[in-house]
Amino acid sequence: MKSLSVEPAGGFAPQLMAATSENVPEQMDALARARAFAEPLLSSEVLDTGENILAHADAVAGILKTIGGSEAMQAASYLVYACDHLNKPYEVIGKAFGTHFADLALETTKLVRIQRMARIAQNSASHSSQATPMTQNAAAQTESVRKMLLAFSKDLRVVMLRLASRLQTLRYFAASRLPAPSGLAQESLQVFAPLANRLGIWEIKWELEDLSFRFLEPDTYRQVARLLDEKRVERELSMERLRQQLACDLTSQGVSATVQGRPKHIYSIVKKMRGKSLDFEQVYDIRALRIVVPTVSDCYSALSWVHNHFVPVANEFDDYIARPKSNGYQSLHTVVRDATGKPIEVQVRTQAMHDHAEHGVAAHWAYKEAGTKGYAGVSASSEYDAKIAVLRQLLAWERDLSGQQDAAVFDDCIYVLTPDAAIVELPKGGTPVDFAYSVHTNLGHRCRGARVDGAMVPLNTPLKNGQTVEVTAAKEGGPSRDWLNPELGFLASHRARAKVRAWFNALAMGETMAKGRDAVEKLLQREGKTAIKLDDLAEQLGFNSADALFEVVGKDEFSLRNIEIVLRPPEPALTQDDAAFIRKPSAPAHGGKGGVLVVGVDSLMTQLARCCKPAPPDLISGFVTRGKGVSVHRADCSNLRNMVNRSGDRVIEVQWGNAKGGEGNVYPVDVSVEAVDRQGLLRDISEVFTKEKMNVIGVQTLSVKGIAWMTFTVEVAESGRLAKVLKIVSALGGVRSARRR
Repeated sequence: MKSLSVEPAGGFAPQLMAATSENVPEQMDALARARAFAEPLLSSEVLDTGENILAHADAVAGILKTIGGSEAMQAASYLVYACDHLNKPYEVIGKAFGTHFADLALETTKLVRIQRMARIAQNSASHSSQATPMTQNAAAQTESVRKMLLAFSKDLRVVMLRLASRLQTLRYFAASRLPAPSGLAQESLQVFAPLANRLGIWEIKWELEDLSFRFLEPDTYRQVARLLDEKRVERELSMERLRQQLACDLTSQGVSATVQGRPKHIYSIVKKMRGKSLDFEQVYDIRALRIVVPTVSDCYSALSWVHNHFVPVANEFDDYIARPKSNGYQSLHTVVRDATGKPIEVQVRTQAMHDHAEHGVAAHWAYKEAGTKGYAGVSASSEYDAKIAVLRQLLAWERDLSGQQDAAVFDDCIYVLTPDAAIVELPKGGTPVDFAYSVHTNLGHRCRGARVDGAMVPLNTPLKNGQTVEVTAAKEGGPSRDWLNPELGFLASHRARAKVRAWFNALAMGETMAKGRDAVEKLLQREGKTAIKLDDLAEQLGFNSADALFEVVGKDEFSLRNIEIVLRPPEPALTQDDAAFIRKPSAPAHGGKGGVLVVGVDSLMTQLARCCKPAPPDLISGFVTRGKGVSVHRADCSNLRNMVNRSGDRVIEVQWGNAKGGEGNVYPVDVSVEAVDRQGLLRDISEVFTKEKMNVIGVQTLSVKGIAWMTFTVEVAESGRLAKVLKIVSALGGVRSARRR
């Protein structure tokens, strides 16, 4: 596109007035002057869609007029497209029409460019087999476009201009029978149509949906259109008779009513069919009437007449007059069946409700610009009518999209682009460092430089809406501590600042843990316990992991003496009462007839391994030792597994012998108990073993930070009965776990 330097002619002399979003300047013949201003610039130019720009601007102005936009808003549609063809658009438009029009045109133009770039990037990503890390997925990109649309709407009429422009673009593709780009149609359906719905501008909403759906699912669109057309004549004749009957009968009842047929929107029909799994003939609003009456009381009178003369369908009545929708929509909705049993949807509303339903909060712009002259018979009685209602709807729409209760004020954030045209949301005042952290934490850590719109800038440069940012990163490294200094202005995002702090905290934590690991490992070397697993040691001491133990040791918050106690547990000092529960061990079990038999070998000495303390009916295995006979282990013993790995040929099969002496054979087993330390805990646990006739032959205890770890060695005839006793111990007050070691 060529750029021209245009100075305003005498006929374009501006009328200087306050130009804010609250006070729109009144100018004589603004629409005609704006078109005359733009015509020489636009008449021979085309958009990237192929449409002539002047024709597009004419159509946008026509759409705005249809929904009640003022001449000032219509005039802006020409100035927006003139911006791309001026060397200094803000100065030229500001001089000719005022700064308000210049702000509106520039903001809208910037938004158009960014959305176009985002759409191109999204289409490229969908056709690429390898998406780059800086390319967002389609859903996230669509969400960003929604937010960006709001962020650029400092003058809320930008929204109306974009809605009208997008509708005209879709109309152009439909009229020219050209396929619309899928990204454009998808964005129209997912972003612009919901926005029109939130603002209550159903005229635009329905057409956006139908046209988008036509391009996205052409076969389904044609199928439904054909079904509608097949019975169109029959349906229209029956609906006309019904319309005339309703109008006459309501008039005879003293209700002045206008009865209209409702247009059939293909996308809403398909959505209802899919959402409720209905056939085409079951969709109620294929046959629909609208009754418009003067007053609210007339609405309920008309509804009563309809329900008395037709059969209402259960659960198909909604009173949006008593409970308006969040966007201000009001109407009565009901579904009834005629004499043939066919369903008809009927809407009843006042003329004011109908005007709002057709134009939505677009009327509020008109109220504001018309002032006391009013719009459609309604005047702006307060600032609420003009501004607050519109803001309320846009903020509610933003809450719907984000799922948040409180939407942020538009000026609290900005939207910038990656080199791939992905949209990144940043807080106002965000810098290239904020941008880097928003894209990826690792990119933020390694950020060393930045280009903004192709020019190198300092890392603490505040970014602006619509700028393209490219980060230069080192291959490795971390952030600078200067970034945490608020006076230097490197970070505006709390999230980015938290990531920088986390990096330095992790660095300090690594040094602390290394110090703690070194201290623990040196202690284990002194004690000759280097074979102990560090995670097991940490668990014994009450920590979730070895790293947690290293951390507190490195911070000098946990004494190494506690570890020494675990490695060399002292004999517990028992009270006289506690000692009564501790008995001497019974005769060794393995020496009697009920002991262990070595398969295929007679009179071979066996001994029960102390590491796992097996007891019937545990699965066991034997290992031939040097000079001490066969050591019998539980089959799942970790020590046995290590010995087998070293000397697998020394494993021998063993089994429990048949006990003839009944309960004469007992076996020592270890039980670990973890509990909240309290007085009498040892006595209570020991009493359980006594009542269950299990002899306690040894106890080891350790208490750290109010948590007690106890190891009981008890004699059992068979290990299966031990599970029942451990359940009883687990039920004692303060006991967290009781298990066999």
